[in-house]
Amino acid sequence: MKKIATTLLLLLVFTIQALAANNSLNAVRALAKRIMPNHADSFEFRLMKQQNKKDVFCLQQNGDKIVVSGNNANAMAMGLNHYLNNYCHTTVSWYAEDAVVMPAQLPKVERKITVQARVDRRFFLNYCTYGYTMPFFNWKEWERVIDWMALNGVNMPLAITGQETVWYNVWKQLGMSDSEIRSYFTGPAYLPWHRMANIDGWNGPLPMTWLDKQAELQKQIVARERELDMKPVLPAFAGHVPAQLKKLYPEANIKYLGRWAGFDDKYRCHFLDPSDPLFGKIQRMFLDEQTRMYGTDHIYGTDPFNEVDPPSWDTAYLSKVAGGIYKTMAAADPKAEWMQMAWLFWHGRKKWTPERVKALLTGVQTGKMVMLDYFCENKEIWKMTQSFYGQPYIWCYLGNFGGNTTLTGNLKESARRLDNTLANGGKNLTGIGGTLEGFDINQMPYEFILAKAWNTGIKENEWISRMADRHLGYANESARKAWQLLYNDVLVQAAGSNGLVATYRPKMGDDGWHYTHVDYNPQRLMEAWRLMTEVPTANRTAYICDLIAIGRQALGNIFMEEKVSFDKAFHANNMAEMKQHATVMRQLLADLDALCAYNDRCTLSKWIDDARSYASDKAEADYYEHNARNIISTWGGKLNDYANRGWAGMFKGYYAGRWDMYFDEAMTAAAEGRDFNQTEFDKKAAKYEANWVESNLTPVSTPDYDILTFSRMLIKKYQ
Repeated sequence: MKKIATTLLLLLVFTIQALAANNSLNAVRALAKRIMPNHADSFEFRLMKQQNKKDVFCLQQNGDKIVVSGNNANAMAMGLNHYLNNYCHTTVSWYAEDAVVMPAQLPKVERKITVQARVDRRFFLNYCTYGYTMPFFNWKEWERVIDWMALNGVNMPLAITGQETVWYNVWKQLGMSDSEIRSYFTGPAYLPWHRMANIDGWNGPLPMTWLDKQAELQKQIVARERELDMKPVLPAFAGHVPAQLKKLYPEANIKYLGRWAGFDDKYRCHFLDPSDPLFGKIQRMFLDEQTRMYGTDHIYGTDPFNEVDPPSWDTAYLSKVAGGIYKTMAAADPKAEWMQMAWLFWHGRKKWTPERVKALLTGVQTGKMVMLDYFCENKEIWKMTQSFYGQPYIWCYLGNFGGNTTLTGNLKESARRLDNTLANGGKNLTGIGGTLEGFDINQMPYEFILAKAWNTGIKENEWISRMADRHLGYANESARKAWQLLYNDVLVQAAGSNGLVATYRPKMGDDGWHYTHVDYNPQRLMEAWRLMTEVPTANRTAYICDLIAIGRQALGNIFMEEKVSFDKAFHANNMAEMKQHATVMRQLLADLDALCAYNDRCTLSKWIDDARSYASDKAEADYYEHNARNIISTWGGKLNDYANRGWAGMFKGYYAGRWDMYFDEAMTAAAEGRDFNQTEFDKKAAKYEANWVESNLTPVSTPDYDILTFSRMLIKKYQ
């Protein structure tokens, strides 16, 4: 009898394994059909075993078939993308509307290649991406994002869509009314900062139709990610509760969290102490309901105290809080693993002393809390914390704040840092990730970093040249030289809260708190732009986006120089020079607007259209448009212009009007022989900005020439 039972058990195990293998093969075949329907049948996918306990893929030729093997769907997708990138000059965009351009004749794989992963985990996304880029994404757009992640080897995506429906159900069971719950949530574009316990209620209440639609979308998202052998990172309860809960449970230990970004106290968040019995109850209710709706892979993004002060800075308290949060998590899910951003330690570095960091991290059993070293191109927290005091961690490249559209990213330095971490970062380094706040139009830095998670044998400069080939669609020496110049001489500074001077509220004699300076010779950027125009054709979206990104930054740098000259002319009371520089700056704004119009994703109209089309009626459409306008302009609190965008429609329809006000105020002050009154100007500008948020104007620029011709004209005009 025992022998029969063992045989049946083995049979069951083999059956489950066979089904899983078949599902992985079907998933990657379906991916191939989605991105290249006319060529999918030319590929054969096979399963192979891991090598050295690492993910692996293999490419080889079998007759007229390209054979892509891998130990799971994710590895096979990475292998497929390796073939597309390095044999076909093909880039797959993370935007659904961008066509995947394939050669008529597929190149043969002349010799078998095998590539092994260097790390087990490849993470992608950021809470903020859900507000700055994806609040109005539908399934079609999400489907492509997931495919892009699989093709780039991502196997641990942040998956936080639809959690408001889970919370709605939990808060309802705990006695809150429908209106109380939906008023507790922020508007759609602001949900990331509600989820991170920064603000409550801002731009709410959230429509019930939003909750329902997002819940269905999340079911599709996590199902597809799991098909492609990813492990979605879902949220867990970190202690953030509605203020109303204090009235319903007056004995509960609920306190204010610290103030955030200048928002009024009515938007301030509350924190339930993990030692309170109610905490464990809510944790279980949430995880049970979330698992019922979306399943689980037992990895939970949980981020208490992100950019806010905890109720106490005492080390014993911090250790107790961390231990308490994980204890409730594990009680609800014994397999639970806590994923935590290390960003708070850098953002609040004056208060997060080494002793406090250690207290929080060691409050959780080693191995149960994985840290995302969020901003490694600027500061590697693992080096400051004895490799996170033994907790597993993932090295991440951020590269973008606020969805800003400047050309930044110290890729060469990041590659050096990453290689050093892989060699010397300790055995608890478990992965590599990308934690961008917004997509913008340039996906190249994230492909570059994620590619380094695999032992491809391709050196960095060679990778850059091949990338230039696939963006253009063919090999061209000028395009290659342009990208080598960018990689070695221009992309040298880590991203901050970046923007062009043109995209910020003007300030006399100063560019304000924002990060607009450049740490390279602007002429090198102009040279790269000129080289990029020395190609016979530029039809692919990726190359058009390159021309926009490089040209936008080049013109933005010139605008910054003109602004400095205008202000100097004001202080010299030289009205003629002021008028001259104002004329050039107005023309630059018009040219920037026209350049960005060559791609829909660089336009205000696309952003607004997506927001409105997500609605079920006109009132909802107006509400979503208000959210969409608000976050990229006035934001809220002290974050005006934080998420500025260099887009067509923004330069002409928003920034130009504000700069006209600045020119007029400065010239009037010069004519009257008085100082520029910045305080009065700021009041007028704030009123103008608020009116724009309430408007529904989206001016559209229509290009008159092809982008190569127009770019050449601009270079000649401004060099």
